[in-house]
Amino acid sequence: MIREGERLDDLGINGYRILQDPRRFCFGMDAVLLSGFAVVRDGSRVLDLGSGTGILPILLEAKTGALHLTGLELQEESADMSRRSVKLNGLEEKIDIVTGDIKEADRLFAAASFDVITSNPPYMIGGHGQKSDNEAKMIARHEIACSFDDVARVSARLLVSGGKLFLVHRPFRLAELMVTLTGHRLEPKRIRFVYPHLEDEPNIVLIEAVKDGKSRVTVEKPLIVYGDDGDYTSEIYEIYKMPDYRRDGFG
Repeated sequence: MIREGERLDDLGINGYRILQDPRRFCFGMDAVLLSGFAVVRDGSRVLDLGSGTGILPILLEAKTGALHLTGLELQEESADMSRRSVKLNGLEEKIDIVTGDIKEADRLFAAASFDVITSNPPYMIGGHGQKSDNEAKMIARHEIACSFDDVARVSARLLVSGGKLFLVHRPFRLAELMVTLTGHRLEPKRIRFVYPHLEDEPNIVLIEAVKDGKSRVTVEKPLIVYGDDGDYTSEIYEIYKMPDYRRDGFG
């Protein structure tokens, strides 16, 4: 089950664990924050675009009453790790992992076949960000294999009317993201900015968009990652489902 160079990480919820390979691309806080931001109603059919090693389907299975979850991942090595993590956690009946290209997702799945779509897409375009010699990490971080327009286009095709897209991205591209979403009939409804510290600029934005939704957006209160003591804030502990010993005490 665990291959050379891989590690097995405890997710801290439902006893679930996940396989990761530091030589490729390991999930970060962005995916965990998205799992806490997404609203998945009981009985929902969920698709995660660009699923990596399957972190979002596994976390959403633990946190929600979704009927079924599907992860779509371009890189077969990552998709294989996802499948093994799903099997390790006994979730084969709840989660499917499909190897495929986001740009062709509307050929792989039927139109209007999902109630919820999540995505933690590549953030960087052109010369933005540091480049890596590691192809797997480059594909995960830079718009090499797909663009944000691809994510929005296939989401609009695959969501039912009234279905929701939840995504995590970078604030410096917010204007472009809003224009692209609305251009594909995905109306932004909720936005939340994430700040490393209270005095910092936000470095993450969480967005909920509704297919065929009416024009009205709510900007939620800021999410602060670290408090004055340098530790996670209570809300971050809650999202991670970890005990906050400052609040709850030890034992």
